[in-house]
Amino acid sequence: MSFTLTQVFLLGVGYLSILFACAWVVEKGWLPQRLVRHPLIYVLALGMYASAWAFYGSFGMAERYGYGYLTYYLGIAGAFVLAPVLLLPLLRLTRTYQLTSLPDLLAFRYRSRWVGMLVTLGLLFGSMPLLALQIQAIGDVIHLLTNESSPYHLAFVFCAVITLFAILFGARHISLRERHESLLVAIALESLVKLIAFLILGGITLYSVFGGFEGLEKWLQVNGDSLATAVQPLEDSQWRTLLLLFFATAVSMPHIFHIIFTENPSEEALMQATWMLPLFLLLLALPVPVIFWAHQALESQLPAEYASLALGGYWTLLSFIAGLAAASGTIIVMTLALAPMLLNHLVLAVYQPPARFDIYYWLVWMRRLLIASLIFVAYLVYLVLSVKHDLATLGLSAFIGTLQFLPGILALLYWPSANRKGLLAGLLLGFGTWFVGLGLPLMFGVQELTWIGGTLELRGIDDWYTVTLISITLNILAFISISLTTEPSEEEKIGAQACSQDSLLHPKRLQLQARNPADMIRFLSIPLGQTTAQQEVARALAELNLSEQDARPYAMRRLRDRIQANLSGMMGPAVAQEIIDRHLPWKTADTDNDNDIHFVERHLEDYRSRLTGMARELDKLRRHHRQTLLYLPVGICTLGRDQEVLMWNRAMEELTGISGDEVIGSRIRHLPPPWNQALDSFLEDDRLQLYRQPLEVSGQRLWLSLHKARLDDPAALMGGTVLLVEDQSDFKRLEDELIHNERLASIGRLAAGVAHEIGNPVTGISSLAQNLKYDAEDPEAVRETSLQILQLTQRITRIVQSLVSFSHAGRHRDVRQFEAVDLHSALDEAINLISLSPSGRNRSYQNTCPTDLVVRGDTQRLVQVFVNLVANARDATQEQGQIICTAYRQDQEVRVEIHDDGCGIPEQELEHLFEPFFTTKEAGEGTGLGLALVYSIVEEHAGQVTVLSPSPLLGLGSCFQCRFPLPQSSQEKPDDHESYSDR
Repeated sequence: MSFTLTQVFLLGVGYLSILFACAWVVEKGWLPQRLVRHPLIYVLALGMYASAWAFYGSFGMAERYGYGYLTYYLGIAGAFVLAPVLLLPLLRLTRTYQLTSLPDLLAFRYRSRWVGMLVTLGLLFGSMPLLALQIQAIGDVIHLLTNESSPYHLAFVFCAVITLFAILFGARHISLRERHESLLVAIALESLVKLIAFLILGGITLYSVFGGFEGLEKWLQVNGDSLATAVQPLEDSQWRTLLLLFFATAVSMPHIFHIIFTENPSEEALMQATWMLPLFLLLLALPVPVIFWAHQALESQLPAEYASLALGGYWTLLSFIAGLAAASGTIIVMTLALAPMLLNHLVLAVYQPPARFDIYYWLVWMRRLLIASLIFVAYLVYLVLSVKHDLATLGLSAFIGTLQFLPGILALLYWPSANRKGLLAGLLLGFGTWFVGLGLPLMFGVQELTWIGGTLELRGIDDWYTVTLISITLNILAFISISLTTEPSEEEKIGAQACSQDSLLHPKRLQLQARNPADMIRFLSIPLGQTTAQQEVARALAELNLSEQDARPYAMRRLRDRIQANLSGMMGPAVAQEIIDRHLPWKTADTDNDNDIHFVERHLEDYRSRLTGMARELDKLRRHHRQTLLYLPVGICTLGRDQEVLMWNRAMEELTGISGDEVIGSRIRHLPPPWNQALDSFLEDDRLQLYRQPLEVSGQRLWLSLHKARLDDPAALMGGTVLLVEDQSDFKRLEDELIHNERLASIGRLAAGVAHEIGNPVTGISSLAQNLKYDAEDPEAVRETSLQILQLTQRITRIVQSLVSFSHAGRHRDVRQFEAVDLHSALDEAINLISLSPSGRNRSYQNTCPTDLVVRGDTQRLVQVFVNLVANARDATQEQGQIICTAYRQDQEVRVEIHDDGCGIPEQELEHLFEPFFTTKEAGEGTGLGLALVYSIVEEHAGQVTVLSPSPLLGLGSCFQCRFPLPQSSQEKPDDHESYSDR
């Protein structure tokens, strides 16, 4: 039955319109996302691999090689079986770095624009026979259905229609980087149509021609020998070669690469495709032998490629729809995949639009022009090749051409030493052999080639096995030998590290010249224009959930990487890297920078689900240690060598009120006040710890102890500083109360002596006052008596002032408010206070401290230190015992010593003396807090207190030595006093 051209045209346009309507419905959001993103949609879209070659060319393969046609289905099924070691790593790479095509991937790995250009040209020439095959199949089928005189005009009309639909499907919008979910659903519908139509054709053929399975078996018994005689059986090596050819299509054919990686919804969908796609291909392969045998049984005069048309009638329209679904899907996706390759690696490599253009619209219109150009070129190739060659020949030549990329792809994942020189040499030799062996005979009809060594006979597709073997062997040998004999560049090493499955890229923690997002917009406006730069920066900020005011170096690095990845998806990695390197450069550093630990940790988190064995256990240990540091009740801040904050744990967040997300990646000096001044000054200080430093925060005084330690690990290429911040405010308040209570207890112990000391001058005053009435007439005597009364009252005043100041002092002052303390006067006051007690009067006190010796501190707190030490010396001596107070400068220190000739301190008790509540006195005579408070106050003054027993000066008793830092103004003076070792 013959159909009119109008009927076939309307049927084809109607079918394509249904596909477009399906895509339009998806774009409008009328289909639930659960259905649109279902893994089955992705698997059916992968069925686009079954192009017109599967419906028509596979019959030619069956006629030539018998069951060898199965290699077409088994090869790609094998690639999906090996998805965990091949497809999944490639998917992660393309997702991480937004690589949308094979040239992008190889150019990213080998860091060469020439690699991208050569791979693009190779894919273009290798894909043209496959595109021409689709056009030829549809043109021939329309010709057979309509009996029109020339299929070329019909093919041209088909090309015009498919060009329109290809542009509508994939190049209608400005957005060039997102997944085309509408396209994926439309291609999935096409695959479903192909499968159902092919299965129906197989079933109808089985029962209408053979009457069922029994009839088919009888026919094969009668005609099996003649069929076997006509078939050229494949040798084992040829089987393996064909399997390798179709195995490589999963990663080398542009349209398959595009669906597997660029349009992939999730890793789970890819893993489900590892068993669902082979099942789909098995169902698709089942009708091929049945339809082919029916073609033989009916003795059809049609070419074997079009055996599905042998049934005649309306069943031929079903075959046409199935073939149209296969061809249109392949052409649409193939051109959508090739157009950005040509744009990124050929057009933009030669010409970049000026910044005054709207780059988005320029790219869209350029992509549309390339889609139309590709289909037109494919039509020209069809005109040249269709007369001479069948579909099987065209398809096989295309697969052999794209096989040349397989060595470079495998080396990308598993051979870090491979370099661009080896890849380029291998590709040139491989494609040169393919062009000479197949291209010249197929396109130009060259049958022999004369050269210096003689004449080379070219048999074209009949020598496909030899051409395949020689081309891929030369490719691999050149690739390996040159890569082994030449050194890769530093950029290639970085690319290899980024692509390797066993290592992780460790970028340096550098600082950008752009200080904030506004600077990035200003710098990117030069190549992209103001509007485009603003949109790209805003897009990257939104994806990273960063603020426009965020100026942390860490945030700027992440923003730069995201912008580069987005531009890579739009313009290709080579152009994107050139734009970013030129207009968003790093600051030059005089010293080596540490690795970016945040980048490493982000990738470890992404990679965690894929770790196994020892790597998984080590990652658990890493996470455990990090959690331990995060939740320690002590504030921890880790800094790089450039004082960039690398870690800010929960305790620091609670203490400072600053979130880790806000501070990580910034510099210490950029923290909110007063933390920036406090921590920065401590980092610049030579001391490794500061004890109980006051800090005013929001009107509240905190007491902090600061500690720091240097990190230097050459093996890990890491360095920096760890800060520990302890909040001791509660402890300080409690200690102040204890000090005050201890001071009041000391006053209580002095009460009796105070009463006696005040009683004597009061008695004297009373006596002198009584005598005044007798001296009233003698002015000189009155004046003398008044002076004596005044002296006695001043003595009383001094005693009272000493007691009042001793009892009320103790409110700690800021280190910055410390004053110069006269040590001689402080020791005198301590001796006077102790002398007030009854037990302190009958001791011999000597104060040999120089009158010009000073330290910086709090006078009253230092007096309390000396009171406690002199009181201990008093309690350790007998009546008429000797207590000597002295001080001197030595080794940039001021040393104050209290010596006594008492009983001394047993050696076993020395290490416990400064512990709270430890005392050597009888029960009720001491609290055990005195020396503990001495230790605390001396540490607050950045000093140290030690005990020596016996005293080095007296040869018995004990000596308490307090060492204080020498005031800055005195550090240049020579020592005024000798140490005991010099005496």
